[in-house]
Amino acid sequence: MTRPEDKTVLIVDDEPDVVTYFSGILERAGFHVVTASNGQEALKAVREHEPDFISLDLVMPEKSGIRFLYELRKNRQWAKIPIMIVTAHARDDLGKGDFEEIFSDRTMTGPLTYLEKPVKPQRFLHNVMKILGLAPLEEEPLHEEVDGLRNRIASRIEEVDLNTLKRVIETLGIEDVEP
Repeated sequence: MTRPEDKTVLIVDDEPDVVTYFSGILERAGFHVVTASNGQEALKAVREHEPDFISLDLVMPEKSGIRFLYELRKNRQWAKIPIMIVTAHARDDLGKGDFEEIFSDRTMTGPLTYLEKPVKPQRFLHNVMKILGLAPLEEEPLHEEVDGLRNRIASRIEEVDLNTLKRVIETLGIEDVEP
């Protein structure tokens, strides 16, 4: 039976805190982790030691996530590496175009999925384990649609003025909440 200790995961993200966060989650589960801060470094990492899985941010300096994906697609073996896009820019101007391009024309031929940041540790690990076909942990507590909806609501709430927020709270019948 394959175990996390038998697998190498490449984390590609330009935010050091995100890299540390994801690395810690995977290393505690037993995975070997390699990191890169952009697509250029990621290509070098893939050449040096082909990973079993890639966690990839889209918006990065030097070589973006989508440019990195196009480079992987040129190599038949690399194109089969399972990839999970983990981005905060799936719906904004910075990454929406790349995101739609990746999923509309199947930029990659191998397994490909995505999560929107912020990502809960259990959810991140669950998806990596599931995609790699490792023993499932426990059932994923939230579906992607619910998390996506929560993220969209949270971002909109930040834009709402106090009076509107009070009316929403009253309409929902929520008690003991001070906006």
